[in-house]
Amino acid sequence: MPLTVELVTAERVVRVEQGIDALIAPGAEGQLAIYPRHAALMTTLEPGELVLRRAGQEESFVVTGGFMEVRNDRITILADASEAAEEIDIARAEEARRRAEERIRRYREQADRDVDLARAQAALQRALLRLRVAEQRRRRTTGRPQV
Repeated sequence: MPLTVELVTAERVVRVEQGIDALIAPGAEGQLAIYPRHAALMTTLEPGELVLRRAGQEESFVVTGGFMEVRNDRITILADASEAAEEIDIARAEEARRRAEERIRRYREQADRDVDLARAQAALQRALLRLRVAEQRRRRTTGRPQV
């Protein structure tokens, strides 16, 4: 019996999929692989890539943390934020990375102590994660790295 996966955030239902063969999730203590007939589980998720596998195909999503429950071949993911890899706007993610790096640089050079360093670092991590997931998806679909 295949898995049913429901991926939601506070703002929207990101995806509901049936017929999933496996799910790979960024657990708090490392990657988790969930297959049909998995034991019941409740865990936190770290920021990372979530992968759905079905019939030899993979679909990737960015999750920025949250919770996952596995019960009776049904997986419910309550993500802080999430988006499908194909929805990632690479130019926008690059700009977010650049802005975050600039804020961190200004803070370190003591040019702008009004910068919230933790917030800038979190924004940088989100941007880098989005870029990494988009690049991995592109490699899987084209078979070559971006030039």
